[in-house]
Amino acid sequence: MTRPSPSTPFCAAIDWGTTNLRIWVLDQAGGVLGERASGEGMRACMPDRFEAVMEGHLADLGAPSGLPVIVAGMAGARGGWREAAYLSAPVELDALHKGAFVVPHPTRDVRILPGVCQRLPGREDVMRGEETQLAGAMAQGLADGLVCLPGTHSKWASIEAGRLVSFTTFMTGELFALLGHHSILKDTLGEGGFEPDDPAFRGGVEDMLEDGAAITGKLFSLRAAALLSGAAAPHPRARLSGLLIGAEVAAARAMHGIGREVGLVASGTQAELYRSALGLAGFRFHVLDGGALVRRGLLDAARALWG
Repeated sequence: MTRPSPSTPFCAAIDWGTTNLRIWVLDQAGGVLGERASGEGMRACMPDRFEAVMEGHLADLGAPSGLPVIVAGMAGARGGWREAAYLSAPVELDALHKGAFVVPHPTRDVRILPGVCQRLPGREDVMRGEETQLAGAMAQGLADGLVCLPGTHSKWASIEAGRLVSFTTFMTGELFALLGHHSILKDTLGEGGFEPDDPAFRGGVEDMLEDGAAITGKLFSLRAAALLSGAAAPHPRARLSGLLIGAEVAAARAMHGIGREVGLVASGTQAELYRSALGLAGFRFHVLDGGALVRRGLLDAARALWG
């Protein structure tokens, strides 16, 4: 935890996810005067702890009682603090503040930014929180391109002239967890991690880039290899990850081609895995800092509201 400096606070900015919370006290130039992170995401705050959790963190940071607060993420979901209705894509990324929900509060102006939905028949989709990261990416100069936001539910977003035009969600991270804990593969995969340059991971990606439609058969082959060899196939966790990330990247390549550069919003091992997969698929890409993006998106919305 860091505490505020003597600089004048302009707002508090909160990225409120399903399982985690990040909060910053910012000055008007975007300088971070104080910050905290905790596991008090939406699930921990339902149904009525949101305000108390927010005020506890702001008090620990020494934030003034009337400091306005801008929020993005799952606090605005149905069943969250207050539902902030979705905006329908295409969306102007610098206008998210116009759809902000005003949360009743005795001393603060608290606004929750809306999520974005896509209503195309057969391609219905939703996001909450990622739109604010995309707004931050646009503010940093990404007016056109693709953005890949890996995670439990990975997003691929198409930005054109500063507008979020369309997006697709892939359940890559959730499928990895489900298959590892609740499928016939749970006794095959073993424990432990693997390196992003593991040949089993790269082989899984390459298989999906060659034929992404074969994924269910490739998944079962992990189990079959263990049965036939009498032992687990080499690095089965790495291969499973490669198959799932490879299927995602193959689908994105089929939808968008490889002519547009990809902004990859990831860090650590996750970034390295996607860097490997994107490179194998022929994408040009650069890595973006997700925390910096959401903070910038929140700050710009706060400036539009109160600046």
